[in-house]
This record gives sequence, C-alpha cells and structure tokens, in this order.
Amino acid sequence: MGEFLQPVSQAHPADLIVMVVDGASSHKAKDLPIPGNIRLLALPPYAPELNPQEHVWDELREIEFPNRIFNHMDAVIRQLEQGLPRLAADSKGLRSLTAWPWIISLNLNAN
Repeated sequence: MGEFLQPVSQAHPADLIVMVVDGASSHKAKDLPIPGNIRLLALPPYAPELNPQEHVWDELREIEFPNRIFNHMDAVIRQLEQGLPRLAADSKGLRSLTAWPWIISLNLNAN
C-alpha cells in the first residue's frame, strides 16, 4: 500500500486526496506511511456495494497478472508499476468499472 500511496501523492502534490479503503490489513497497518496530502477513509465492514475499487483490482489482475508466477516480490511490484499507468490511461474503461450511479450523483452534488 505504501508503494501505491507515494506515487499517487507525488502525481497530485497540490491536491488533498481522500482515498476510500476497505478493511484490508495493508490499509490500516500501523507503520503504513501516509503522505500528508492523502487521507484514508475506511469503508464499513461487509459493504461490497460501496467498494468499486475491487473491480479495478480485478481488472488489473486479469490484464497484467494472468497465469503469471513471480519469483520475488520485486517482480510483482515492477509489473504493477508498468500496469497501473496503462490502466490509469484508460479513463473510459475505469469509468465503466467505477462510475456507479450513486457515485456520479455524489460528484455532481459536491460542486
């Protein structure tokens, strides 16, 4: 999780990022370095209807990690570092995975 938060923070240094996370242990580790411009907002337990990022991770696993075996965690991280930018560049695809009607209404009401 720390490997993910740092590049996100650096890509948006002037923004305050509120990142919604589930209850995974990596999201609430005591030694997790959380950059100053990121706040983690924990979902309630057992709320899959509130968790569209699971679809993003499923998509990433299917595209970047199908039928792959890695000998070391560094290889997994390198593959992730290559795959995340490709996924992020497909804004239409990401929107189809995550833009649920209730989320869209929140964004429209926030302006």
